[in-house]
Amino acid sequence: MKALILGFVVICTVVLSVLPTGLGWGEDVLAFLRGALPVIAGLAGIILVFVGVSDLKDRAEARKEEAQKENLPPS
Repeated sequence: MKALILGFVVICTVVLSVLPTGLGWGEDVLAFLRGALPVIAGLAGIILVFVGVSDLKDRAEARKEEAQKENLPPS
């Protein structure tokens, strides 16, 4: 419950700091996001490649196990 309340407080603080009537950091935040977006997209792409390779390995392992189960004599 404390984390939920703290989350709402942080979100409200961020919104108030970006508004023109608040701290007026809107332009600075947009400049940061414009600069950070390619880096974030690149990192997300790398993570997605790792997840895709892991998924392919898991599928190959599952196929191998299924093939072994089919080749075993019934007990």
